[in-house]
Amino acid sequence: MNKRIIVYILGWVLIIEGAAMQIATLTSYIFGEHEGLYFLIIGAVSALVGFLSIKIKKPNNMVLYQKAGFASTALSWVLMSVVGCLPFWLSGEIPSFIDAFFETVSGFTTTGSTVLTNIEGLSHGMLIWRSFLNWLGGMGVIVFLLAIIPKLGGQQNIYLMKAESPGPIIGKAVPRMRSYAALLYGIYIGLTLIELTLLLCGGMGLFDALNTSFATAGTGGFGVRNTNIAAYNTYYFQTVIAVFMLLFGTNFTFYILLLARKFKSAFKIEELWVYLGITALSVTVIAINISSLYPTAYDAFHQSFFYVSSIITTTGFGIGDVNHWPELSKAIIIIITFIGAMAGSTGGGFKVSRLIILCKELKKEFSLLIHPRNVRSVKMDGKTVDHSIIRSTSMFLVAYIGIFVFSFLLISIENKDFLTSFTAVAANLNNTGPGLGAVGPVGSYADFNIFSKCVLIFDMLAGRLELFPMLLLLFPSAWKKA
Repeated sequence: MNKRIIVYILGWVLIIEGAAMQIATLTSYIFGEHEGLYFLIIGAVSALVGFLSIKIKKPNNMVLYQKAGFASTALSWVLMSVVGCLPFWLSGEIPSFIDAFFETVSGFTTTGSTVLTNIEGLSHGMLIWRSFLNWLGGMGVIVFLLAIIPKLGGQQNIYLMKAESPGPIIGKAVPRMRSYAALLYGIYIGLTLIELTLLLCGGMGLFDALNTSFATAGTGGFGVRNTNIAAYNTYYFQTVIAVFMLLFGTNFTFYILLLARKFKSAFKIEELWVYLGITALSVTVIAINISSLYPTAYDAFHQSFFYVSSIITTTGFGIGDVNHWPELSKAIIIIITFIGAMAGSTGGGFKVSRLIILCKELKKEFSLLIHPRNVRSVKMDGKTVDHSIIRSTSMFLVAYIGIFVFSFLLISIENKDFLTSFTAVAANLNNTGPGLGAVGPVGSYADFNIFSKCVLIFDMLAGRLELFPMLLLLFPSAWKKA
């Protein structure tokens, strides 16, 4: 394994994080808060350590293969989370290191789980940093590195993007890695600014609009109010946020094709129509199911649309307590928690594309039982899906189920009720954040013990990094020289 380039990448990650912290420093200065000193000092030390790391023992070989690429990405996210939690912990605003680490991992992985019971008690600098974690983690720091560092833009370093980008269909066919990464970030920033502008036009304050836009873009769901999005009790704000949650849960390839004016190709993306179909069906069924709980059909539809958008994109924003909803509606919520958003988006979950591939593979196998001599292949968007992608999707499902079951058993040791434990693991492994029961939209993870929080921290990181990079770190043989 090329350990020197791993250190080189970690050095750049520290530099970027140190620079990013200065957003919180500036915010604290504007609001006259002394907490900005923590961001200033920690950010400066982080950047200095990072600078020394890229200058000392600079790697001669800048090519990464799969093992080193996955390890670099996993270690980067762990390191970012450790450094990122220090301002929360050292300032005393989150006194427990594990709680501060949990909150930071939740932010970076865009999960949105929280241990805080009084969010509005945090200083403005801490609040902006907490939301900006969602934005940084949404598109990914490694993708940002590929965009700005020429030496990391080589085609071999597709393994860095594969480890961080959600979904199964990222392959060697992606041309000009640096340009592609820069384009992704350009679209990401553009959509964020559009949402910010719409929220400001509706009368939302700049601070709240910035935080909300950061959290929506990263599909992270961190709010700055104790009542989350319910604090902005207007249909305009909630509808804008709901629509942008869906937009950020869409595969960014769709936007790239639109920018290239390949409209026919853009709207032929099969995953897009399945994603929208699942959303529309879920919204309709839930709206009908909860209609008796709200004064008008429009209110029921609005509640359903917002919450389905929030859950299928794994954002986790809430505008009320859904624990009082009928069982059918809660069952649908749990199902779409597992499905998640589209591949290549900022959303989490199993991904719609994987669901399509597995369903088509199942259909093919049934067809072969009836007509064993037929030669069939799995196709998406008119193209044959490579066998390696089908195989990796199947292996992902096996690993996914294994991690879920093992985590659920470990969480159950704490002896919380089944609904809380089950949805806590589902929400964190799928990077959704809120579940049902005690961890619903109006609850928190504060009452979980340290062991359970550590299990959920691993689940959040594993879910965001598509499982295998985090699993790789647990195998000692991965660190031996080939």
